[in-house]
Amino acid sequence: MDHGTKGILHVQQCPVLHQATLVLAFSGWMDGGDVSTGTVRRLVDLLGAAAIADIDPEPFYIFSFPGSMELTALFRPAMKVEDGQVVSLDMPKNTFYCHEPANLVLFLGKEPNFHWRAFGDCILDLARRLRVRRVLFVGSFGGSVPHTREPRLFVTCSAPELLPEMERYGLRRTGYEGPGSFASYLLTRAPAAGLEMTSLVAEIPGYLEGRNPMSIEAVTRRLAKILRLPLDLGALRAESTEWELQVTQAVDKDPKLAKTIRRLEQAYDNELLERAGGET
Repeated sequence: MDHGTKGILHVQQCPVLHQATLVLAFSGWMDGGDVSTGTVRRLVDLLGAAAIADIDPEPFYIFSFPGSMELTALFRPAMKVEDGQVVSLDMPKNTFYCHEPANLVLFLGKEPNFHWRAFGDCILDLARRLRVRRVLFVGSFGGSVPHTREPRLFVTCSAPELLPEMERYGLRRTGYEGPGSFASYLLTRAPAAGLEMTSLVAEIPGYLEGRNPMSIEAVTRRLAKILRLPLDLGALRAESTEWELQVTQAVDKDPKLAKTIRRLEQAYDNELLERAGGET
């Protein structure tokens, strides 16, 4: 084990894998609509993947922050008390799961506030021990896609030769300059670790808050194709349809927002036509 991960990375089992794939999800940054964590959590459930390891949260997060109660509340772990007793305390969790038949490792965690290098060491150390060859990060950002259309999917790769394969799945090359994510940091470390890494990010409606089942379903479906997983997405598709109907009903009560969405739909459709014409 990497000396820097001792006492932080806790491995319960180390299955024998070969040329495996590791799929990463982080809550917080780039998890709008719960697309990052929602997609990977759905994969864990659908595959019945078993927990095999975890990263100790203690060195990596802010639990108390000076300032107003409203500000401090953003950092403190949520708790629940019933009848004078603590029922739950929601500390950050960073858990690795494995589905051996698919040669697949799944990670659900929270983007670290501190010590990115040490947190990255934990992920890369376990990837080495499990003989992972490829790493995929799934995320999202709020943009101009209307909720009535499929989210646009963008890709960033650790090496240029990986881009053509991802483009065959309908992913567009990312163009971006601004604050970076922990996943972007891992992209810069992947080559030295002998890993191929890809970041798959969905553009979701920027005017909506909360869980977005439609985007989760779309990303899960695309990821299943990339991973060649024969998944039954019927329940997720039904949840997506119900969510879209509820949002549309709410939008119909807001003429100004409805007008904005019609404009977004027109721009989205025009862009599709232009891209189709260019490809032809």
